[in-house]
Amino acid sequence: MNVLIVYAHPEPRSLNGALKDFAVQHLRAAGHAVQVSDLYAMEWNATLAASEIPERVHHRADILREQEKLRWADTVIFQFPLWWFSMPAIMKGWVERVYTLGFGYGVGEHSDRRWGDRYGEGTLSGKRAMLVVTAGGWESHYSPRGINGAVDELLFPIHHGILYYPGMEVLPPFLVYKARSMGEQRFAAITEQLGQRLDTLATTPPIPYRRQNHGDYDIPAMILKADIAPAASGFAAHLA
Repeated sequence: MNVLIVYAHPEPRSLNGALKDFAVQHLRAAGHAVQVSDLYAMEWNATLAASEIPERVHHRADILREQEKLRWADTVIFQFPLWWFSMPAIMKGWVERVYTLGFGYGVGEHSDRRWGDRYGEGTLSGKRAMLVVTAGGWESHYSPRGINGAVDELLFPIHHGILYYPGMEVLPPFLVYKARSMGEQRFAAITEQLGQRLDTLATTPPIPYRRQNHGDYDIPAMILKADIAPAASGFAAHLA
């Protein structure tokens, strides 16, 4: 399997750095090919330039390299600390620059039966993706009634909007809570759990998001049909 790790943390000696190093070693020991896009080490330019907007498409070499990595990968792991309820700005900038028109979006034709190739279809269909996320708060803080909101809802814009939108199957995330409280024993337990998730990247059932063009949505309004999960609303309505 070809695995791309898109990684965002500025400190190599951090918990995130240790988890990334473990993942690379574990995957390679299992016979997988691994590439890492270490965004801080690469000094990734997170700012979308005027020459890169759709009307003036000019893909720079750094964008083309990352797109080629995505084409190469069977599975993409996005690893980052949860900062201000989302991914670090440098990783969001990676998405904004790499997901260019015709690659990450704007794929396929619109009609009264099909609204482009997105949400389960698109350039990255056939690939799998998983988030590895660390958070300073407790697991209870991110529960359905927790003060920070349910973690599945916090991650929905990334899972559904960044990973599923261009076609990738999205695996349940690997989450590390209380990231600032990490002794040797706990770290060993977490890496064992992470290793198990890495060993099952190809077999873990993905989050069952509804596909856009498979009959659940009215096109072009893009609203769930009245007889589809009539009692559901919000993010949960888009789970099959």
